[in-house]
Order: sequence, then C-alpha cells, then structure tokens
Amino acid sequence: METIQKIAVIGGGGRTGSYLVNQLIQKGFYLKLLLRHPENFTIQSPLIEIVVGDVLDREIVKVLIEECQALLTTVGQRKGEPLVASQGTRNVLNAIGDKPVRYVALAGLNVDTPFDEKGEETMKATEWMKATFPAIHEDRQKSYSILSESKVAWTLVRVPFIEFNGKQQGVKVDLLDSPGSKIDAADIAAFMIDQLSDDSYIGKAPFIAN
Repeated sequence: METIQKIAVIGGGGRTGSYLVNQLIQKGFYLKLLLRHPENFTIQSPLIEIVVGDVLDREIVKVLIEECQALLTTVGQRKGEPLVASQGTRNVLNAIGDKPVRYVALAGLNVDTPFDEKGEETMKATEWMKATFPAIHEDRQKSYSILSESKVAWTLVRVPFIEFNGKQQGVKVDLLDSPGSKIDAADIAAFMIDQLSDDSYIGKAPFIAN
C-alpha cells in the first residue's frame, strides 16, 4: 500500500462526515471531497479540494479518486431518492480498479455477513430495518456482496445508533456482534481513520460501538 497523503471523501457534507473531515484535516491529510451541494459546505481549509457531483455518477467518481491513496465514505441513503449503496459501491470499485487504494465505508449493523453471530438486540435492530426499510436494507446488503467479491483493500464499518456529542469515548470492536447500542460520530471518524494504517480489518466488516 502506498503512503497515504491524499484521501477522497464521500459524504463529507453530512453530520457524521463532518467529523471525519475535521479529524482528517487535524491530521494534515489533503482531501478531495465529493459534494452535491458545495454551497452548503462550511468547513474551510487549504487542505480541501472540492469535486462537485454525485457518487451515482460513475465518471465523476473516477475524477474523485485521481491522485488519492484512500477513499472514505459515510454516505447514507437520501430520503425519496434513488438507492445509493450498491451502485455507489460499484462506481467506487470501478474507479479504484487495480490501484492500491484503501477503501473504508460506513454501514448500519443491519448488514449481514456469513461470519456473524448476532445477539438478540442486534437481531432486533436488523429485523426492524428489514421490515421498515426493505429496499434500503436489500441495497445495503447487495453492497456488501459486491465488496466481498472485490480484490480491493476494503473495510465495511458497521455501527449502531449514532450520537453527535463530539466526544471520543473509546471504541469496542467485534467481528461477530455489535458490542453496544450506540456510538459517537467522533469515534466513528477516528476508527475509520485508524484503518488507513491498520490492516487488521481488510476484507472484513467489524462492528464498533462505545
């Protein structure tokens, strides 16, 4: 893996994504942010380059990934809009191709893998998501299947209910079941950034919680 100097970010305009962007800036990384509405983005830094567009646009994702050694995404499903998870994943993997780019993505704990041993609370949350938002759940599940067949150095970070207190409280990690019912966005950002220098979870989908 190349030394990571420039990072592409998708979802940086969202609530969780803003924590990720701020922490990356604090660590001195150069960033390329994919933003649909740059006029609403308020974080200012000379380390930021903005690419205007949508993860559903295959060609703009190719532009985004140019000169980057990693791509981090916190993008979620947008209400009333086309499904984003599986097609966005396809576009990212297509843009990365055979380049040595580290890819870290965020998902809910409802995504299933063949290795899970989900406990009662995690299963309740999973079944609720399946029943309440079946199309979104299926699309997220499809994105995992696409990742699992890829040779890209990916990690899918699965999280429970997200809080926005902005205080890092320490992260518990488990590959089989969610180790808690909530996590702060600041801890999500820190864990995702840690994956840039940690190979432990390449090709895996760890649960994290406070």
